[in-house]
Amino acid sequence: MEKVIIIRYAEIHLKGKNRGYFERVFGVNLERALKGIRHELHRTSGRYLVANFDEEKTEEICGRVSRVFGVHSYSVGLCVPYDLDSVYEAAKEVCPREGTFKVETHRADKKYPMTSMELNAHIGGRLLDDFPALRVDVHTPAHTVCLDIRENGTALVFGKFEKGAGGMPVGTSGKGLLLISGGIDSPVAGYMMAKRGMNVELLHFHSYPYTNDGAKEKVKELARLLSRYSVSAKLITLNVAHIQEQIHAKCAAELNVTLLRRFMFRLAEKTAKEMGAKCLITGESLGQVASQTIEGITSSNAVVTLPVLRPLIGFDKDEIVLVAKKIGTFETSVLPYEDCCTVFLPDFPAIKPKLSFVEEEEKKLDVEALMREALESREVFSL
Repeated sequence: MEKVIIIRYAEIHLKGKNRGYFERVFGVNLERALKGIRHELHRTSGRYLVANFDEEKTEEICGRVSRVFGVHSYSVGLCVPYDLDSVYEAAKEVCPREGTFKVETHRADKKYPMTSMELNAHIGGRLLDDFPALRVDVHTPAHTVCLDIRENGTALVFGKFEKGAGGMPVGTSGKGLLLISGGIDSPVAGYMMAKRGMNVELLHFHSYPYTNDGAKEKVKELARLLSRYSVSAKLITLNVAHIQEQIHAKCAAELNVTLLRRFMFRLAEKTAKEMGAKCLITGESLGQVASQTIEGITSSNAVVTLPVLRPLIGFDKDEIVLVAKKIGTFETSVLPYEDCCTVFLPDFPAIKPKLSFVEEEEKKLDVEALMREALESREVFSL
């Protein structure tokens, strides 16, 4: 009788002939998540088992597994030979001594000599004989004894299904570059794209000396928190203070943010192409601020050829905050440090900037020279 952690995957079973590829990536991600903990990872049909680990590490292993995208659910259970006596001894370990219960069987091995209903009745009857304080309730039991009869001659016996992160294994949907600020939205956007299997790299714009090192440290902490979900453990930063100075000095004040975002998108696209990323990712939500109107979004999109993914585009702030709290980034995001977009912020930013006017104002700037200076400020932090 061996203690194991049973991992079931989410959408991978829908992948047909490509399923093997997704399973391999999923296995690599599980191994990466469990790095530093002694264990063995075994793959069976539709299941992964974490075995041969120190039982004192059970909670830590479960915590790490719960953050791996692709995990539908997981359970702490027992692996035994699938003869009736061995299954029953494991069921005794899992079953409470009193209260209501039921036995529920899944048979991956359809050649097993007993049907699921017969196994339920047999194991349940023996439990009732040994524990008179138990009562059967097949509709709303307080406890369930789950039996999973596998094709390799073993049975998995457990009592609970714990919900996993869901989604697809990171690395199966290409690479994208997230424009991460110090706010609430962009970390959530990165999390959501990683959940869909995208390998997410991180780019942050700062305005030193107008913003201080505290602002940069805040973003580094957000990046560290996201790395728990297989988002990149590397952060790239670029200084755009000189760009903001030139925009402020030469262009219409109401376009300060609009023009800055066009520079950000150009710089992000150049960075993305250098690292092999196929898209940009932002935390924009339609109408949330002046630059996130459809006109503002159109202005930003006009300067890049890569697709720009905006997973939060239809979310309101309350919905975004809920996810931020769930993934543990909210408390850091609300720390009071400056964001580069607040530097030289006009009293009345353009809500519906006309693209022709934006392009005319931008001609007052040496775009290529300003971009070169920003790219020369590049710093890379390994988190």
